[in-house]
Amino acid sequence: MKMKRKVKIVGLCTLVWISGAFYLMQTNKHEEENRALRLKEELLSSREVSANGLAPFSSASGPDRLAPSGFQPPDLTGVDWKYFSESAYINGNTLRAGEDAYARNKFNQAASDKIASNRDVPDTRSGSCKALDWTSVIYQTYPPTSVIITFHNEARSTLLRTIVSVLNRSPEHLIKEIILVDDYSDNPADGEELAAIQKVRVLRNEKREGLMRSRVKGANAATSGILTFLDSHCECNKNWLEPLLARVVEDRSRVVCPIIDVISMDNFQYIGASADLRGGFDWNLVFKWEYLSDKERKERRVDPTQVIKTPMIAGGLFMIDKNYFDKIGKYDSMMDIWGGENLEISFRVWQCGGQLEIVPCSRVGHVFRKQHPYTFPGGSGNVFARNTRRAAEVWMDEYKKYYYAAVPLAKNVAFGR
Repeated sequence: MKMKRKVKIVGLCTLVWISGAFYLMQTNKHEEENRALRLKEELLSSREVSANGLAPFSSASGPDRLAPSGFQPPDLTGVDWKYFSESAYINGNTLRAGEDAYARNKFNQAASDKIASNRDVPDTRSGSCKALDWTSVIYQTYPPTSVIITFHNEARSTLLRTIVSVLNRSPEHLIKEIILVDDYSDNPADGEELAAIQKVRVLRNEKREGLMRSRVKGANAATSGILTFLDSHCECNKNWLEPLLARVVEDRSRVVCPIIDVISMDNFQYIGASADLRGGFDWNLVFKWEYLSDKERKERRVDPTQVIKTPMIAGGLFMIDKNYFDKIGKYDSMMDIWGGENLEISFRVWQCGGQLEIVPCSRVGHVFRKQHPYTFPGGSGNVFARNTRRAAEVWMDEYKKYYYAAVPLAKNVAFGR
């Protein structure tokens, strides 16, 4: 009997030990994989850092300050971080029973809400891009970037996943801050609650301003010398940031974009996009993707890491030097809501001495929808026509006649001055 009791006790102790070890493993896994959800108030104070024998570190104290040569971030192993409650945040604006999953956002919100903010996505880069080493000393001295994300009534799950992917898939010292510009969403808490997360700042418009003025507001508030604009339904892939920074640091007049992978609006599957495309437009001034020439594609097969010069950018995702952004006049602040701004900023860059590039070793996924989920004051068609005519009148000179030949009714659209 005594022997059986000892066996039971040993078995029970073993079970408790295994359970404890599993819990610790899961906790460590959470901290390692979803460090993006650390709360601000739990960041180490200078006193705590000193007590651990670590030098306090700030990613940058000014727009272009470089990290020390050979910088290594402090070892924060064992810190008792507190985490943002992902489930509470998502449940704060989840679908009602029987509600159409596509009604609010024109993508399947029910599918999005079930997917973790730190889910794994396939590495869609070429083998040559994967082989690049971004750990050398020179890349440790790059300046950080301010990431600017504007949103209006965005699904909480997609907005949070965008933020988490930026923080988890970027070297910590290269993200100065994430600035969320809430363009007067119906529920202010959609943005306000996210302000608790490390490095996240939230600005809210007092009325609906649209993408262009909201981005300018974020850029004006940024404290880094390099700006990265993202849409609010993206997922950054592995090593997405370093290739973009490398191009801008080398030449501050470059405006650079990642390859934009596709995130399914139906089931949120992450799908790699072709690296043989660049942006273009027809004379109706509607953006389109076009294939590179046969010659260019053959050259890219030799070196898939080569950047792609592009006449136009899609507009949702790009990096630009802040001083250069100011120099070229930022966005046209008289454009409203959405539409035409990608052509306008592209015309502006090329005609003000800059260059537009797609960087194939940088990959960011984006949810593409078939409809706009939000309203346009004045109607979407009228807003797009007005914005597009403004771009044509300001930047196209004698070539605007081709636009009016393709869209004769545009001549009747008031476009301001």
